[in-house]
Amino acid sequence: MRTLEGLGILVTRPEHQAMPLCRLLEAQGAYTVRLAALEIRALGERRALSAQIGALESFDLIIFTSANAVRFGAPLLDQKRDLQLAAIGAATARALNQAGYRVAFTPGETPNSEGLLAHPRLEHLSGHRILLIKGSEGRQLLQQELTRRGADVVSADVYQRVPASASAARLQTLREQFAAGAVHVITATSLAIGIALLQMVPEELRAEFERVPWLVPGERVAAALREQGLRAPLLLADSAEDQDLVAALSRWRSTESGA
Repeated sequence: MRTLEGLGILVTRPEHQAMPLCRLLEAQGAYTVRLAALEIRALGERRALSAQIGALESFDLIIFTSANAVRFGAPLLDQKRDLQLAAIGAATARALNQAGYRVAFTPGETPNSEGLLAHPRLEHLSGHRILLIKGSEGRQLLQQELTRRGADVVSADVYQRVPASASAARLQTLREQFAAGAVHVITATSLAIGIALLQMVPEELRAEFERVPWLVPGERVAAALREQGLRAPLLLADSAEDQDLVAALSRWRSTESGA
């Protein structure tokens, strides 16, 4: 039985990241509407970043914070296969594996910075050098806590998130889809996406956005979106991983309120 039969889902991930989630949703009977809230753009030139980082062999550990960090930062590894790599989340680990690199460890049950910091390998860091490959303007928790634990942390920002824009015609089509009852859930798989989405839509469409549930990855993002003024019902997934998002929707759909 397809658990999401007939459910319309607004998928707001950047264009190059939306399709895997769309395919999973559609496999469960949902139909998807796409509106990218962010664009992901490369930041910095490889030669300059490599000079900034220095010798990779001087680092005890290199941490990739997202699949986008792998997309734009893996070339910095220069095909060196004996480096110690860590990844935040399964999607990031898969991206590294697909690029030909072995991941030493990932977070446990919680695929985020907190989960990675709970790993025993990061408990005692005095004298260690760690390289963070990440996007700009992301959370500072990982760098701050690694430094507090005694590590010498070097950060390389390899991409930036830029709010996307939608044409008047695209927004009008979306209004019509809401008016027709074709959109039942909005996804916001990161805080940055949620904020960009709220800033993108005009006031009349914002009213529609408040009317349907938003699917978000966990309490932290939910609380931050509430601080942004969002009053829509919130559905909490265990993480931003595709399978966790689909599982959360399936649980919600199975309840009386989601039927």
